[in-house]
Amino acid sequence: MKQWMLVSIPLLVLGAFNSNAQAQQQENTDTIDNECYLPGIQERLECGIVQVPENYEKPQGKQIGLHYAVLPAIQEGAKPDPMLILAGGPGQAATELAPMISRMFDKVRQKRDILLIDQRGTGKSHPLECDISRPDELIRSDDDQDLAELTADCLLKYPDTDTTQYHTVNAVKDFENVREHLGVQRLNLYGGSYGTRVGLTYLREAPESVRTATLDAVAPPQVVIGPFGQHGAQAFDAMLKNCEEQAACQEQFPNLEQDYFDVMSALEKQDVLLDTHDPLSFEPITINLTPGRFSSIVRMALYHPNTRQLLPYAIHSASEKNYNAVLGLMGGTMSQSSIYLGLMLSVVCSEDLPRATEQLLAEDGDNQFIGARTGDAFLDMCRGWKSAPVPSYWAEPVVSDKPVLLLSGELDPVTPPSWGELAADTLPNSRHLVAPNASHTIASHTCANSLIAEFIETADVSALDGSCLQQQRLKPFVLNQNGEGL
Repeated sequence: MKQWMLVSIPLLVLGAFNSNAQAQQQENTDTIDNECYLPGIQERLECGIVQVPENYEKPQGKQIGLHYAVLPAIQEGAKPDPMLILAGGPGQAATELAPMISRMFDKVRQKRDILLIDQRGTGKSHPLECDISRPDELIRSDDDQDLAELTADCLLKYPDTDTTQYHTVNAVKDFENVREHLGVQRLNLYGGSYGTRVGLTYLREAPESVRTATLDAVAPPQVVIGPFGQHGAQAFDAMLKNCEEQAACQEQFPNLEQDYFDVMSALEKQDVLLDTHDPLSFEPITINLTPGRFSSIVRMALYHPNTRQLLPYAIHSASEKNYNAVLGLMGGTMSQSSIYLGLMLSVVCSEDLPRATEQLLAEDGDNQFIGARTGDAFLDMCRGWKSAPVPSYWAEPVVSDKPVLLLSGELDPVTPPSWGELAADTLPNSRHLVAPNASHTIASHTCANSLIAEFIETADVSALDGSCLQQQRLKPFVLNQNGEGL
């Protein structure tokens, strides 16, 4: 979510979340239908704030402002049904993704506006931020981190916020308020990663407002998000196999799996303190490269082909005590858009973790790659966060006859293609396309963005020719620091 940011806390405390004081200062602005600029977008945009109840059962109670911006259609005479971006995470702010969205959906923008709404708890929509990148946290060992204490401390920042109201159904209600405010009748949804959960909920809660839905890296409500050990292990094994199949990679890194386990074993025995710089502020920082942090960096690199192709060299270099490539991968993750941890916890701790049975967690942790780290981290964090289990029907399959395009990457370490098939079972007017050499949210790195533009134009999944997804070749692995192998 940056693609889907449900990661174990050893990576989160490396600074994936950055403070945004400006967002907090502006959240109560009463301005509606203003003009604004977003970072990375040169055009002047329509933007504004729509006030909604924090608790929809208390409509006269506390109000929060929802921030939105509209990327206008490039051609004159825009069609009346814009694309609504449902950001991932949970915890990404849609307006902070504007430059990427504008590039990725340039073909959609030719004829349609693109609507960006910061989900409640993110961006400038009453953001729920947690400062977990303090220098004292970065040098702690895995065992010394008290995740429940970290999240409990963050919760104290929001004494007047009912965090139990920051969930997916209320997000859909919020988006509907903005849609009505703008006078839009129907929307074309695009959700990536957790955004697919929002999209499916939209189809259930407000189907009359949806013209089409594209769900990329599908996480249907009937699955539990948070424990990702098995999916990560499968994607890691696929990377190892791909390296073996590429002669140059196999020759350069003949014992790659053992290299990984050697690094994990060495980090268990001795602290490795690395001096580097924060990729955003460039302030000097010291990081304790623990087994948890190292495995999280590797797992996150599996999300995208551009970082995945660096993994064999990074792992092998680390086995020889050279951590520069690992730091490079970590910096790439840290420099991506912020995740608002409070919103992530409000969603996952109420909608998913209550359904994580002991058997599910045990089965997920039964792997040699990262074990149970992701599930355990969320269990610990949720102990410090105020949440309440949601109604059981939220986890039922979504049934809809709307046109739905489902997209998956065969190499995805977090939302496997089987989840797309699960969603398709109750979507009779859907089509599921799988890219064999793609990873997470495939619109970002395959021809899927063109397919999405065609689908939105026709609202017909049956007419799509998805053969371009099959033609995409696997990226070659990098063999050394000079980029040999590309």
